[in-house]
Amino acid sequence: MLLKEIKNIYHNELDASYDKEEVNSFFFMLIEYYSGLERFVLAMQPNLTITKKEEQPIFEALAQLRLHRPIQYIIGTAHFMDMDFKVDENVLIPRPETEELVRWMIEKIRNTKYEALLPDAQVRNGNLTILDIGTGSGCIAISLAKNLPEAQVCALDISKKALEIAKQNALENEVKVEFIKKDILNFDAFDAKFDVIVSNPPYVREQEKKAMHQNVTEHEPGLALFVSDENPLIFYEAIARFASKNLKENGSLYLEINQYLAKETQQLLRKRNFSEIELRKDMFGNFRMMKAKHFEI
Repeated sequence: MLLKEIKNIYHNELDASYDKEEVNSFFFMLIEYYSGLERFVLAMQPNLTITKKEEQPIFEALAQLRLHRPIQYIIGTAHFMDMDFKVDENVLIPRPETEELVRWMIEKIRNTKYEALLPDAQVRNGNLTILDIGTGSGCIAISLAKNLPEAQVCALDISKKALEIAKQNALENEVKVEFIKKDILNFDAFDAKFDVIVSNPPYVREQEKKAMHQNVTEHEPGLALFVSDENPLIFYEAIARFASKNLKENGSLYLEINQYLAKETQQLLRKRNFSEIELRKDMFGNFRMMKAKHFEI
């Protein structure tokens, strides 16, 4: 069949559910993944045909897209911080907003003020310690380990299956991260303290589900996404409690947050004696990131 005919079928089947540019993106991602054909191939060879064998996985993927299965789960890979991460329904698909959080962290950690607290020799010896709470695919922890090779990075998650995927991702991206199975809602303290703690915990309220696409609500793990309307900051309360005990003096806490609960999250941190609280907007203009300092009293 002509490749351009398959592209037309994709639009006929999917345009009612997705934006046309998104359908184009699906199509080109899949032909590259399954056939090794780059995006510009149709411009260069408008009458290119592929075999029945080559068609099969592309049409099988179309059937899954019609059921709103995310394309990252179909191909088993998501791109984040210039790396590829294995993903399936046991872990959230890494988001661009989370990448913004990681880039902000790397910028802050590398800046002069922070390095003044950690002498170069100390940094080189790996004494900069970072903990990622609720690591999922490991995208935050692995990206920090990749970009801050001087750091010792730990990551915890409640899900055994998520941790198995995270361990694979660390191996494939050639970084060392210590993974730990723990439930942050029932975990108070480590033996050691950390310079930096980061978390992208569940924060989407049940009432916000109706505004989300089916490919998220029906396929991504609800355990990693949703919280009750009655207690939407349950994970932030647990993380703040944990961080107040497990951050070093002058240590930093970084959070991805619910844009609608930024003020409430700030108030929660202040009650736990965090200060120097910074809010940052994401690429869409929403308050999505928060940083705070911990000082012992």
